[in-house]
Amino acid sequence: MAMPENTSDAQLDFLLDVLQATRDSNGDAQIVYPLLADNTDKIHPRLAELFRDWATTKLAEVKPNEAENIAAVIVDFSNLIQQFPLGEKASNSSIAITGYDVALTVITRKAFPEYWATTQHNLGIAYHNRITGPKAQNLENAIACYQLAKAVYTREAFPEQWAMTQNNLGNAYSERITGQKAQNLEKAFA
Repeated sequence: MAMPENTSDAQLDFLLDVLQATRDSNGDAQIVYPLLADNTDKIHPRLAELFRDWATTKLAEVKPNEAENIAAVIVDFSNLIQQFPLGEKASNSSIAITGYDVALTVITRKAFPEYWATTQHNLGIAYHNRITGPKAQNLENAIACYQLAKAVYTREAFPEQWAMTQNNLGNAYSERITGQKAQNLEKAFA
């Protein structure tokens, strides 16, 4: 079912307002969450589609330095929406996943290894907690993201982040649906 044009415009205006608030407040939940709370009617799967369309277009048309700044705001917003306690959890996680995916087109491992790993880790969490789509695929996506984060988050270089990623990876393996149960549990224990 197509959304009326004015509904899409209102959602896009809301998205731009919330991204601006995220930017202006440096991702301060005390500033952004009231804006989200006042607009929970606009937070649904269609917002994720608008977010992807807008962000992909915007990042392609700006200079690299500006694209990096916009990607950082997108990640901050994705972190906030993923943890937002109101609205539909399914929509919140879909919007967060969209944001991380788009931001990772700019935040590369080569250019920003630590920030890239953090974003991969957060994307893994979003997939792990996702309640829409096939659970098996969401867990596989989470495991892949955690593994990517571990390429940068080594025990020696980032022991705290490595430990958090290992913990999340272990949890994902313990819940894993594909593969052999015993082998998944061995990986979880490891």
